[in-house]
Amino acid sequence: MEQERIRPDIGEALRYLGVTEDPDGAMTRAAEAQAEALVRSVQPRYVYRLFDIERTEDGAVLAGSGIVLPGDTAARMLASCGKAALLACTLGAGFEAMLRAAEARDMARAVILDACGSALVEAGCDRAERELAGRLPGLYLTDRFSPGYGDLPLALQGAVCDVLDARRRLGVQVTESLLMNPAKSVTAVIGVSDRPQPARVRGCAHCPLAGNCAFRKGEKSCAI
Repeated sequence: MEQERIRPDIGEALRYLGVTEDPDGAMTRAAEAQAEALVRSVQPRYVYRLFDIERTEDGAVLAGSGIVLPGDTAARMLASCGKAALLACTLGAGFEAMLRAAEARDMARAVILDACGSALVEAGCDRAERELAGRLPGLYLTDRFSPGYGDLPLALQGAVCDVLDARRRLGVQVTESLLMNPAKSVTAVIGVSDRPQPARVRGCAHCPLAGNCAFRKGEKSCAI
């Protein structure tokens, strides 16, 4: 049976666009139209692997991977976890071709499409996370967190992609300037525990941008 197609969260796409209010619904309708076109043409692809965690003074080691997750962020997120999964998700080169074509025709629509793409790759991560949880009955997942979040080094993205064989399996690689290619790609770490996990990432109190957030300046929240 074919899986239901992954769809972007329109509210999230609007947040990427900086839209906090849409009284006449015009931006919502525009985003819905771009999202519909996007979903017909592009779907996220992902890969993940599960590792045992070994504790060292350098940080949490993902056994057999050669990856060490240093710093306070990983220590806090994985404090009660015996395992962790590495995840990579991408919209692939197809989205970039679609975006370039949109930019040549209508830059305003292209901006909306780009935001929908960002929301769609996150929806792909959500699907991967649900799939992982379904394979681990009786266990609990932490919020996913990515290199660059808190004090987890952005430079880890390359190692994550290497361990997941993301270049061969997804067509994803990391440039010398630590950018993901294709651009709509994400790497993440998800802790696995035998006890329920608090929401640490999805909330203002834990966001590294909380002190300089455009939403909070307007007394609002991005709800991420």
